[in-house]
Amino acid sequence: MSYDALRNLSRELQLVSDAAALLGWDQEVLLPAKGVAYRAEQMAWFSGYLHERFTRSEVGDWITAAEDEAAASEDPHAAANLREWRRQYTRSTCLPKKLVEEFAESTALAQAAWAEAREKSDFSHFAPHLTKLVDLSREHAERWGYEDCLYDALIDQYERGATTRRLGATLGALRESLLPVVREATAQAPPDRTKFTAHYPREKQEAFNREVAEAIGFDFEAGRIDTAVHPFCSGMAPFDTRLTTRYDEGDFLSSLFGVLHEAGHGLYEQGLERERRGEPVGAAVSLGVHESQSRLWENHVGRSRAFWEKWLPRAAEYFPNLAAVSPDEVYGWVNRAELSPIRVEADEVTYDLHILLRFEMERDLFAGNLEIGDVPSEWNRRFESLFGRKVESDAAGCLQDIHWSFGIFGYFPTYSLGNINAAHLVAAARRQDPALAEEMDRGEYSGLLDWTRTHIHRPGSLYPPDELVTRAAGGPATAEALVEHLRSRYLR
Repeated sequence: MSYDALRNLSRELQLVSDAAALLGWDQEVLLPAKGVAYRAEQMAWFSGYLHERFTRSEVGDWITAAEDEAAASEDPHAAANLREWRRQYTRSTCLPKKLVEEFAESTALAQAAWAEAREKSDFSHFAPHLTKLVDLSREHAERWGYEDCLYDALIDQYERGATTRRLGATLGALRESLLPVVREATAQAPPDRTKFTAHYPREKQEAFNREVAEAIGFDFEAGRIDTAVHPFCSGMAPFDTRLTTRYDEGDFLSSLFGVLHEAGHGLYEQGLERERRGEPVGAAVSLGVHESQSRLWENHVGRSRAFWEKWLPRAAEYFPNLAAVSPDEVYGWVNRAELSPIRVEADEVTYDLHILLRFEMERDLFAGNLEIGDVPSEWNRRFESLFGRKVESDAAGCLQDIHWSFGIFGYFPTYSLGNINAAHLVAAARRQDPALAEEMDRGEYSGLLDWTRTHIHRPGSLYPPDELVTRAAGGPATAEALVEHLRSRYLR
């Protein structure tokens, strides 16, 4: 049957894709500097092979035949697989193999250039690479096609159905709701940091972080934590999911929240149906949903009062200075609102302003309203307008994020969608299951993990992202739950 041929091919290509993902993880964690150029060649080959193998005419014939066969079938998983294969095939066949290979090689080289530029705080070192990746992304978008604006085609890679217009309206409305909360929250007297000023040895941070990640459900027999310049989660498979974080020996919370965030991604990857690995339905549905899982564990769990009532005594065993800190004090410290220049260190209240800045920068880049050479000055101008403070360096400004070096444009807005989805899903879980809500209030989270496994993880891509969230929560996600959560936590 054509469907079986497609499934066999899809599983074979998943093996190749997972091998390429392992090389990508290695580049960020272990690769020596002199290996970058050869790694770029390797990644180009993998991308070219995957593209060539999937875009053969026989694959299109199989999809068409399987769609006819499925008309009489009532298997929802087969229907979802065919929906995704058709979409992937349509988009893939728009691109020549040479473009795919060139893009993969360019991103591998750009990642190394970005890391050096960030270390030197010199955007000019990265600018030629960014120019090439923007040009290549434009070509991708033109070949894929779009109805309204070119940026829509890039956004659609990460969040099906999202458009520049829709995201602009969503983020614009969120901004209007958030700004009064931001003003009031950041005007409050900051908590005293004296009790938190100490030396937090890296090895003790690693041990504490691992204990917390394991307690919320991350399986270390199927995963690990390493160190990278920019924290990320690489899910080669549900049984090989790798987290990274970075360490500051003057602030143990930086690595802890990095681990909680990436463990949220990792729990999603580990919760996908293993027997469907290689089928589209066995994969995560979108980045907006993926990000909801990381923000759920980082913010709704890790910054909660119940979490610190449970974990502060254990943290004090690793870091003795914390014995003098009360749960109320650490709760106030981890939920202080500040106008920070760094997105990954931003509090919940101001975080989405960082995303709005990046969304508008990308939108203008691809609309032709912003030149690459003007990115640093325009970033600094817009940041000062939003946050009321100057950017001190390129490293703390337009070079702080790794995303552009991967050539992933249209990705940043999914962070705000993730925040909205997370608040919506947590509110729904608590409402649907009072026992789960009581458990969370005690600092216990097995029920929350079970709920997300059932409603978000195991379905994979069975439903489109908006439908998945609506089915889980009993209604579509809006920003109301997020803004209400922020008001209740920060306006005290």
